[in-house]
Amino acid sequence: MRLMVTGANGQVGWELGRSLAPLGSVVVLDRRQCDLSRPERVPKLIRSLKPDVIVNAAAYTAVDEAEREEALATTVNGTAVGVMAQEACRIGALLVHYSTDYVFDGLKDAPYAEDDPPHPVNAYGRSKLAGESALCQAGGAHLILRTSWVYSARGRNFLRTMLALMRERDELKIVADQIGAPTSAAQIAQATAAVIAVAARERADRRFASGLFHLTASGATSWHGFAAAILEGATHHGLLAPTRVCHLVPVASEEYPRPAARPKNSRLACDRLHQRFGITLPCWKEGLWLCLEEARVGGAVN
Repeated sequence: MRLMVTGANGQVGWELGRSLAPLGSVVVLDRRQCDLSRPERVPKLIRSLKPDVIVNAAAYTAVDEAEREEALATTVNGTAVGVMAQEACRIGALLVHYSTDYVFDGLKDAPYAEDDPPHPVNAYGRSKLAGESALCQAGGAHLILRTSWVYSARGRNFLRTMLALMRERDELKIVADQIGAPTSAAQIAQATAAVIAVAARERADRRFASGLFHLTASGATSWHGFAAAILEGATHHGLLAPTRVCHLVPVASEEYPRPAARPKNSRLACDRLHQRFGITLPCWKEGLWLCLEEARVGGAVN
């Protein structure tokens, strides 16, 4: 199996390079090699590589910046995905694409199911929804995996931001009224590999069906709860000095205004993923603990 992965330098893209290796020959492309802000270049690249599977981990992910760069975000997250999907359909490749909890408005009291009507409250969410729509309209074999609150020991994310601030400040105000499931990039990549393995067997048996699936860690917490777990875990793993004291103050979203609105409820129901692929990710706390342990051993967080 030949696999093409975009977003090599992103959190999930980097992990995919490791997780997909047992499945076959993996070509991992960074932005210089595959720039989704230039969608017209994508077909030629795909034709040259002739992949059996394309995993699109590249995206415009700067949520607040997207409010003033919505056209660019939509080009990367929407238009380019449609072009990629059309070319994947032409060569008969399976396209695996990641989307987000931000396609929902967060007003539902329960976790969102795949069939719940999307209603983004910010430009980033609209751009990702555009990508979902373009992919479905292309008509080829595809799997859309919606995830949430992605973090890792690399890149720009909440975990790394918190660790840096916890080393510098004695008090941090953290939003406590937005709920979701922090999901590590490593767990997403590992689950993606398992999904692709099953999908390959389904395609070989001519029983594959394209679909949309939610893929997040089990359980849920607030950003404040996530920060508290980071503080505890980082201290335990020696990433913060045991004598370091940082008070975490819970605040409402209104006390921490951002250019882009965030959904209050980002919980996603993942039953469909388990039913089709037999995959259920462990509790978000376990994923965080494993990430912090890897960071301690590898020195990735600094």
